[in-house]
Amino acid sequence: MSTVRSAGLAEAINATLTDLLEEDPRLLLLGEDIGRLGGVFRVTRGLRERFGEHRVRDALLAESTIVGQAVGMALSGLVPVCEIQFDGFTYPAVNQLVTQAARIGGRWNGQVSPSLVVRIPTAGGFRGIEHHSESNEALFARVPGISVACPSTGEDAAQILRYAVTLGSPVVMYEPIRLYWRRDTPARDPEPARSPTAARIVRRGTDLTVATFGAITLEVLEAAHALAPEVDVEVVDLRWVAPLDMDTVLRSVARTGRLLVVHEGSKDVGIGAEIAASVAERGFDALRGPVHRLAPERRAKPPADFESDYMIGVQEIKDEVLVMTK
Repeated sequence: MSTVRSAGLAEAINATLTDLLEEDPRLLLLGEDIGRLGGVFRVTRGLRERFGEHRVRDALLAESTIVGQAVGMALSGLVPVCEIQFDGFTYPAVNQLVTQAARIGGRWNGQVSPSLVVRIPTAGGFRGIEHHSESNEALFARVPGISVACPSTGEDAAQILRYAVTLGSPVVMYEPIRLYWRRDTPARDPEPARSPTAARIVRRGTDLTVATFGAITLEVLEAAHALAPEVDVEVVDLRWVAPLDMDTVLRSVARTGRLLVVHEGSKDVGIGAEIAASVAERGFDALRGPVHRLAPERRAKPPADFESDYMIGVQEIKDEVLVMTK
């Protein structure tokens, strides 16, 4: 399998935040330990020294106050970019995101368009303990008024972040922890996305489409490369799960006739279920067989020593593809 070497996710996000802070005096960062420490994963390292404590602000250990402050800042014309330390710590901020941030524009009859970004380290693969390895993107993907992005490369993270701060509505960006400092990744086609919120076809194929997003995109690509030329797999990196770019998925399914959806969050009532339902409604005639979903069963993320029994790996993806194409 060929690999490419590129900047890690953390490095790309840090560089993008640096540019955004320089370009827009309204933009500021807010989160637990993001200033003096540079964040748990050092994504904001060096930014406080460069831009000062008023623009790179260490917050209280209370996620509700982080997002609550950010909503007020956005209403006053600032552009806050928040960091939540881990996905599992997001729950205390759900009220502020769902009942406040997502509805402010409508509550003011469209007279205000507050820009607000919430960055969330997410997913497993780094031996995190309880609450540190969750994948809760589906929680916000179903909320009207909130956009949800899940990049798998530093390049996509940078593009998403630049777009998010201009959107005029809240964006939650899930950042795969195990990709923060990873540089060697499976080769992918360089074809650009059609728009800032569009999916990207990262491997062309003819036998089966795999739709995926986030860190597990790398496992999908590794499996696809390993199966070639016996099975020619097309891989669609969704990049965003709200809005979902179903047009790209449907065009791919029209070419291959088969669809497998792979994601790291639990299977029940997840992103895969929504994609499967949409393809059944809009692309049924193109299918040569049923849509399959590959994701962990509905249970809490286990302790680190049992993580491998929970997470979907390359072998499971290969086995599922072979079952669907035999």
